[in-house]
Amino acid sequence: MGGATRGRGHTKEGRVLIGAWPRWVGVARCRAGSGAGRKAAAAAVPVTAAAMSFVWPWQYSFPPFFTLQPNGETRQKQLSAWCALALAYSQEHRLPAMTVREAQDIPLFANHRLQRKLPLESIQVVLEELRKNGNLEWLDKNKTSFLIMWKRPEEWGKLIYQWVSKNGLTNSVFTLYELVSGDDTENEEFHGLDEDTLLRALQALQQEHKAEIITLDDGRGVKFF
Repeated sequence: MGGATRGRGHTKEGRVLIGAWPRWVGVARCRAGSGAGRKAAAAAVPVTAAAMSFVWPWQYSFPPFFTLQPNGETRQKQLSAWCALALAYSQEHRLPAMTVREAQDIPLFANHRLQRKLPLESIQVVLEELRKNGNLEWLDKNKTSFLIMWKRPEEWGKLIYQWVSKNGLTNSVFTLYELVSGDDTENEEFHGLDEDTLLRALQALQQEHKAEIITLDDGRGVKFF
């Protein structure tokens, strides 16, 4: 597949709605606000089309949500709500790897309209909960940087291999750029995937003997079997 590719990062826009949130404080109705982009310091008032595509859950507008509760059962429901929000936000904005301190300033953990932030130590707790669920990888031993995986590498690998099989492309070689930025995959969910996540997905396929990550003259590539 040596077709021309376009040097742009493609993301699919769409509304993300979060349903069935745990009612950890007994509020009967859900309220949705709207948020800003990944590192904007704006309040929940949307400033871009991308920001308008995300609908915040009612908890995000509720100040106690930004304080982890001491009660065990209540705390676990609250953590589940934070994890669901983190995964939905990461999916919408295709969050790259970042440090915990950087995360503290993105709209996910900072509601500037309420003037509330989830404290740094509480962010660590939420991130560790995501790791336990298989949706996060710490990138250093001190747990200062991380990557949220709103799909697990195995799930991305399955999607990629389904596309390969459907199009009769086994025994074909692709550069990593062609796979996630080329015209041939433009309508696929994995189009625009960041390289860290792509490599994890391909490593999962490699363990299943369905692919091999290889070195090419212009960088890394992959051969499918």
